[in-house]
This record gives sequence, C-alpha cells and structure tokens, in this order.
Amino acid sequence: MELLNIEATDETPKVTLNPETHFFEFSGKSLPEDVTEFYNPLMMWLENYQGSPGIATKVVFKMDYFNTASSKLILDILMLLEEIHEETEGVNIEWNYREDDEDMEEAGEEYADIVDLPFEQKSY
Repeated sequence: MELLNIEATDETPKVTLNPETHFFEFSGKSLPEDVTEFYNPLMMWLENYQGSPGIATKVVFKMDYFNTASSKLILDILMLLEEIHEETEGVNIEWNYREDDEDMEEAGEEYADIVDLPFEQKSY
C-alpha cells in the first residue's frame, strides 16, 4: 500500500494515511461539494488497509469544522476503523478540538458513544 496524502483546501481537510507508520490524520475543514467524491477514495484505501492492518494504528482528528454530509462520512470511517480494531485491538482515536469549540467537543463525544474504539479527547 502507498501513502495517501491529501493537502487541505478551503473546502476539504488535510488527510494523511500512512501504512508504514500506521498513523492517520484528518485535519481542517470538511465541506466539499460532493462528499462522496472526496471520501470514497479514503474509504477504499481503508478497506485495503483492513486486509493487512498494523498492530497499532493511531488516528488523529483535528477538525475545525465539518458539515452534516461530512459528519456521516466521518462516522463511516470510524465504523470501518472499528472493524479493524475488532480484528487487531490496536486502533486508537485521538479527537482534538479547540478549547472554546463546544460543537467539536460534543461531536467527538457523540462519535465515542457510537463506536467501540479507544477514544481520547484533547483540547488545545
């Protein structure tokens, strides 16, 4: 598998999916015109990763904002990561939010309630 590195734009987040270090990061804003077009390649990459996951995978979310359509796709990513965790017991989520951003803090709490993954919330 190859490194997937997508630079952030005004409408899409920075995404790093590194199969060698087993470090994944999603950061910035997510409000693409076509969420399916943006997130489908990420889902396909993660499905391939699921075939030979690392023993320990760290996933960092540092989102400033995401729209409703993106929230569904982020949940899909988390659910796929949950499947990988069931196989490896090695997926850890780090949800970062600005100290004054209650919406992003609550979003992390809601995701943590939905998926069965080690989920750490950090403010900055």
